[in-house]
Amino acid sequence: MSEMITADLVDLDLAAQTKEEAARALARRMVALGRVTDLDGFLADVAAREAQMPTGLDGGIGIPHCRSAHVAAPTLAFGRSASGIDFGAPDGPADLIFLIAAPAGADDAHLTILSSLARRLMDADFTSTLRTVTSPRDAAALLGGESAPAPEPGASAPSESEPSGPALPGSALSGSEPSRPEPSRPEPRAEEAAPEAEEPAEAEELAEAEELAEEQAAAAGVFRVVAVTSCPTGIAHTYMAAEALEKAGREAGVEVSVETQGSAGFARLAPDVIAAADGVILAHDVPVREKERFAGKPTVDVGVKAGINRAAELIAEVRGKAEHGADGAPHRPVPTPVESAGEPGAGYGTKLRTWLMAGVSHMVPFVAAGGLLIALGFAIGGYTIDKAPSVAEHFAWGQADSWAALLFQIGGLAFGFLIPVLAGYIAYGMADRPGLVPGFVGGAVALTINAGFLGGLAAGLIAGGVVLGIQRVKVPAPLRGIMPVVVIPLLSSAVVGFLMFLVIGKPIASLQKALTDWLSGLSGANAVVLGVVLGLMMCFDLGGPLNKVAYAFAIGGLATPNEGSLKVMAAVMAAGMVPPLAMALATVVRGRLFTSAERENGKAAWVLGASFITEGAIPFAAADPLRVIPSAMAGGAVTGALSMFFECTLRAPHGGVFVVPLIGNPLLYLVAILAGTCVSAALVILLKGHARRRTATPAAPEAPQKVAVAA
Repeated sequence: MSEMITADLVDLDLAAQTKEEAARALARRMVALGRVTDLDGFLADVAAREAQMPTGLDGGIGIPHCRSAHVAAPTLAFGRSASGIDFGAPDGPADLIFLIAAPAGADDAHLTILSSLARRLMDADFTSTLRTVTSPRDAAALLGGESAPAPEPGASAPSESEPSGPALPGSALSGSEPSRPEPSRPEPRAEEAAPEAEEPAEAEELAEAEELAEEQAAAAGVFRVVAVTSCPTGIAHTYMAAEALEKAGREAGVEVSVETQGSAGFARLAPDVIAAADGVILAHDVPVREKERFAGKPTVDVGVKAGINRAAELIAEVRGKAEHGADGAPHRPVPTPVESAGEPGAGYGTKLRTWLMAGVSHMVPFVAAGGLLIALGFAIGGYTIDKAPSVAEHFAWGQADSWAALLFQIGGLAFGFLIPVLAGYIAYGMADRPGLVPGFVGGAVALTINAGFLGGLAAGLIAGGVVLGIQRVKVPAPLRGIMPVVVIPLLSSAVVGFLMFLVIGKPIASLQKALTDWLSGLSGANAVVLGVVLGLMMCFDLGGPLNKVAYAFAIGGLATPNEGSLKVMAAVMAAGMVPPLAMALATVVRGRLFTSAERENGKAAWVLGASFITEGAIPFAAADPLRVIPSAMAGGAVTGALSMFFECTLRAPHGGVFVVPLIGNPLLYLVAILAGTCVSAALVILLKGHARRRTATPAAPEAPQKVAVAA
C-alpha cells in the first residue's frame, strides 16, 4: 500500500469548494507524479462514476474513485478540507476526501489493498486520527499501513495514554504486521504474569474457551445472515458495506458472512454457510452474480450505500422477515429486479414504469438490428422486396435483389422477436427468471393474434402477475425444488396462453387495429399536434422514462408499418436528435456561457446528436436543468411538428443522419432537424445570458452602499 500513496499525494489544507474542484486538485498531484497520463480524461471517468451514484458517506467522508485507462499505476490521494465539500452524503459535507485511481486492468493484489482501505474507513479511530494528523508524511504513513515515523529531534515523548504519530493499532492495510505495541489484551500485573513456558497452554485455553462460546451460541440459536455487497466499480463501497454489516452483526449478536463481489473477483460463500443462514442481505448497485443460490430465504435487497449507512437497520429488518415467516410458510424468493429498484416505499406507479422499461430496454437491440436490416433491404431492393421468395430456396450470389432479400428476411426474423422479448422481460422485471417462460409465450400469442405492441405489454404484465401469484401458494418442502423448473413454467404458461387466446387477446387486437388505422389516417393539423407532443416527450427527460415511452410508441408502429406509423418514427428520431445538437451549437456560438468541461462535452455532442443518442445532452441538463430542458423541449416540439408537416417517413428505428437515404423527403427532414436545433440553441443562449446579466447587475450598487455605511 505504501507505494500507492506518498506525502506528495496528501493535501491537508484542501482549498476546493466543490467535488469537481477537489477531484481536479488531487488528480493534479497524480499527474505530477506520472501516475495519471491524461488529467481531463481521468476526471471524465471520475465524473461518470460519480453520476452513477454519489460517493459521499456518513461521517464526513468522500471517496471518489474509478477504473480508468488513463491511470498508469494504482494510486490513492488524500485531501482534508476545513470547510467541507458536498459529495452527496445524507449527513452533510465531507472533510476527508480520498481519490482512488485504479488502472483499467488493475491486478487483484492492488485492488485487495484498496479494499482494505475501504474497510478501515469504517473505523472511527482511524478517521479520527486522520483528522488530527499534522503532516502529509504522517498521513501517508497512516494510510499506507507503515509503522509510526520516528519523532523529530527534540520532540517530547508521548505519554502512555496518547498514541505516537499515526500508528493506530490495526492500521496496516497491506496485510503485513508493522511493528507496534501489543495492546491486543491488557498487560498482566507483575505478580500475575505467567512464565513464557506457559504461553502455549494459555493459548490452548483461550482456543477452548472460544470454541465453547461458539457451541453455546449455536445452542442458543444464533441468528445467521449471509450478505453480498457490490458497487459499479467494485473498489470502495463494496468493501465498506461489508465492513459495516459485519460490525453491525457483531454489535447485534448476529453471525454475518459477507461475499464481496468486487473488481478483484469474488470468493463464493460456502454452500453449507448459505444453507445454514436464516436470512440474506443483498447490498448492491450491479446485478448479484449467481443470485439463485439464495432463493427461498427471507431477503432484504437494497443499494450498496444502504449497506454502509443503515447496516444495523438491515440486520433488524432481515430478522423481522425471518420471524414473520417462521410459521412454515414458504419464503418469497430473492426480490425481483423491480422490487429491489428505487427507494424503499416506492409506489406501484414507479414499479409499473420500471417493469415496462425492463421490457423496452431489452427490446431495443432487436428493434435496432431488425429495423435497420429491413430498411437496408428496402433501400437496395425497393419496396417490393417483401414479396421476394425465401433466400433458403432461391439465392443468386451475383444479384443485388437476392442480397436485399437476405437482409430483409434476416431483419424480419429479428423484428419477429420484438413482442415476445417485450413481454418476456416485463415479466422478468416483475418475477425474475420464472417470469421469462410465460412472458415469452404470452408475447408469442400476442404476435399470433395480431395484438401487437399493446398485446405484448398486457401479456408481460399478466405473466408476471400469474407467476407472483403461484409463488405465494404454500407447497410442501419436497416440492419446492421443482417449482421454478417444472411447476411454475407449466401452470403460468397455460394460464397466460388461455387468457391471451380466449379472453383479452382479441379485444386488444381490435384496439391495436384501431390505433393502426388512426395513425394511417393522420394528416394536416392532427399530425402536427402529434408531432409536437412526441417532440416534447422525447426532449423532456433526455433518454428517461418519458423519452422511452415515446420511442416505444414509435417502434410499436413499425411492427405493422403504414404511412402514419412511418411518419411517427421519423418525428420521434428527429426530435431526439435535437437536444445534443443544440447544446453543441450553443457551445460554439457563445462558448463563454459554458464551462470548459461543457465545451468539451459539446464536441462529443455533435456526434451523439447526429447518431440519435439523446443522452448526449444530459451533462448540460444536469448542470443547468431549468434552462437546458425547456430549451430542448421547445426545439424538439418544432422539429416533431415540422417532420409531420413535411410528411417525412422512416423505416429504420435508429441511426440518425446515417440513415437519411432511407428517409422519405430527406431534405425537408434535415430542415426540420436544423430548425429545432437552432431554436433550442438560441433559447439556451438567451436564458443563460439573461441569468448571467441578472447575477452581475446587483454588484454595482452594492459597493457605494457599503462605503456609505463605513463612512
